[in-house]
Amino acid sequence: MPEGPSVRKFHHLVSAFMGQQVVRTGGSSKKLCPASLQSLWLQDTQVHGKKLFLRFDADVDTDEEVGAPGSSPRPEPLQKRARREATVGPAPEPNAQNTCDGSSLSAGLLPRGPGGPDGLVGDSLTAGAPRWLQVHFGLFGSVWVNDFSRAKKPNKRGDWRDPMPRLVLHFGGGGFLAFYSCQMSWSLAPAIEPCRDILSEEFHRGQALEALGRPQPVCYTLLDQRYFSGLGNIIKNEALYKARIHPLSLGSLLSASCLETLVEHVVEFSTDWLRGKFQGQQRRTQVYQKEQCPAGHQVLKEAFGPPGGLQRLTWWCPQCQPRLPPEEPQQLQS
Repeated sequence: MPEGPSVRKFHHLVSAFMGQQVVRTGGSSKKLCPASLQSLWLQDTQVHGKKLFLRFDADVDTDEEVGAPGSSPRPEPLQKRARREATVGPAPEPNAQNTCDGSSLSAGLLPRGPGGPDGLVGDSLTAGAPRWLQVHFGLFGSVWVNDFSRAKKPNKRGDWRDPMPRLVLHFGGGGFLAFYSCQMSWSLAPAIEPCRDILSEEFHRGQALEALGRPQPVCYTLLDQRYFSGLGNIIKNEALYKARIHPLSLGSLLSASCLETLVEHVVEFSTDWLRGKFQGQQRRTQVYQKEQCPAGHQVLKEAFGPPGGLQRLTWWCPQCQPRLPPEEPQQLQS
């Protein structure tokens, strides 16, 4: 699934539509009726790790500095270290269905609160009850602006069928957003914890180091979103290689300086990846999906994961990232 840098780029693209009204909807979502967003106003957007949050209101919030429909809304600021301008070219607006697939919002998809689910009666909004739409992207999740994703290769049946967006939102300003391969649900408020987000300036390295120091393989801990929100398999592989740490090294056997170096590479690689996205640069990896590391050594690949948990493919260089005996604490290598 898209990792933190990709979701922050999605956040930046969506932010350009803040302050505009949804005038037409479409999409193949079965759990969320696209038509329920008709006529709502996109008032805010936030990002946390791998999740994107969009706030929709029934009326314009005049207390906030949002532009009128069709005007240029203010974008949500990104992390200062990676702030870049994103250029999106306009495209002809295709026909879209303003119909629902017949499904309705179930109680499990509606926020909870007094007077019904969070003040929501069916698909209508009561006063002071904003809707926060939580978007969690799948393996090939993405957000497209003023265009649709096209098939890059035939499917298993040999058809060159374009991917079907889960949700399409057309706005009063003339543009539209298309969301692909994602799960969506309503929530009372976004669960934002900047101290756990690897791309946040408030990321708490002390908590991250404490988690890494547990007696379990560090490759398990790195993917734990409770401590490294936004960190995915690509960042995991690259940070471990840069820190010269074997994926199955027990955190409790690694020196404090070694763990600090690992966290530093996590933040550095993530920030550089995000910056590159805004500069139009291709992501560069050293071991992820590689056959050789930069030193010319053969790279190994194997699925690692906690017992009973998700097993993730891991690439590492056995020479640059040697696995030390369990009783031998690993120090930084020069």
